Order: sequence, then structure tokens, then C-alpha cells
Amino acid sequence: MKEYSVENLYTLSETIAAEIFENVTYPWEVLPKIKDFILKLGNTLPADKFEKRGDDIWIAKSAKVFDSAYIAGPCIIDEDAEIRQCAFIRGNAIVGKGAVVGNSTELKNVILFNKVQVPHYNYVGDSILGFKSHMGAGSITSNVKSDKKLVVVKNGKDDTVETGLKKFGAMLGDNVEVGCGSVLNPGTVIGKETNIYPLSSVRGCIPARHIFKDKDHIVEKTED
Repeated sequence: MKEYSVENLYTLSETIAAEIFENVTYPWEVLPKIKDFILKLGNTLPADKFEKRGDDIWIAKSAKVFDSAYIAGPCIIDEDAEIRQCAFIRGNAIVGKGAVVGNSTELKNVILFNKVQVPHYNYVGDSILGFKSHMGAGSITSNVKSDKKLVVVKNGKDDTVETGLKKFGAMLGDNVEVGCGSVLNPGTVIGKETNIYPLSSVRGCIPARHIFKDKDHIVEKTED
């Protein structure tokens, strides 16, 4: 399971939330801590770069937020981010530098690293998306199991971690590409630079630098 640790999934210099990952092995360990972390960090953000709007919402002055977007706190939107028409941010969200949250996209209890794109009709809940990761139109993170049991991260039959979490969407490493219309089932973890085919149903751990075609066809990327 080591390849799915924080150090192997993420470039911590590419998020304003780097401190939350200190002394943490797996990224999902920080999900219950996001709210309190935002409240602590928000009150330290420089007033020349960030504006506080309403209760516990900090938005960078260089960010572009459309009037029709809904933003609930606690929330931090970093510099040069773009929150497009009818985006729905339900709180406990950190949106990184240059990230795009698009039309009708919903966020809840998430960390989006810098340059993340969730631009079209996405649901991202109880999830962490690494630097420059991208979710195609209509792709979502499913964050609660149908039987409502606690989520277990599974890397094959013999390598599992009990998270103790009822709500856990997906962990996407840096530069992950998720195809349009895909569903990332609860407890999905995707390694760096991996591509997910459109219309996929993904569960468990997908290694770095692979292409997920379906559950029986996960192939390593080859150099051109």
C-alpha cells in the first residue's frame, strides 16, 4: 500500500494545504480534519491577497467567481482559481491556485491541489485531487457505500486498509485524467499520471502511470 501514501501521490508544494498532510501516511486520514484546518489557515491568510466574504470564506482577490456560484464556508479559494456559473461549493473545501470548478460542479469536504480541473457537471465529495488532475464531464466521486458500511481501501485481496470512514470518495494523484461519465466508487485511489477510460466504474487502487480500460484491462503506460 506504500505506493498510495501521501508522498507517492502528491506534490505538497502544489497546495496551500500542505501542512495538513504532516505526519500523515495516507491522504484519506486528513478528511475529518479539513474543516478545522480551513478555519485555522484562513485566519492567517494575508489581507492584501485574500478577501474574507461572509462566515469563514476566504477568496483570493485574483480568483474569478461568477455571480451565480454558491459558496458555503468554511472554504478557501486560492489565487487565480475560477469558480464558474452555478458551481455549488457546500463547505469544507480548499480550491487550489489556478484550479477550475465548473458549471454545475458540486464540492464538499475536499482538497483540490493547484491547477485541478473539475469543469463540467462533476460531483467531488470527501476526496483529494492532486496537482493538475482532471475529471472529464459528468465524472463523479461516489462517497458512500450502498450498504452504508465503513470504507475499506483495497489493493488486491491481501492488501487492505480499514479507514474507519463512512464517507470517502476518491484520492487522485498528480496528473490523473478521469474520462467523461466515469464513477469513482468509495475508497478509490488512483496513482500519479494514470488515465481512466470514459464511462468507467472504478474501485480499489489503480497504480501510477497506467491506463484503466476496465477492471480486467489495466495496462502500464509505455514510453513513446
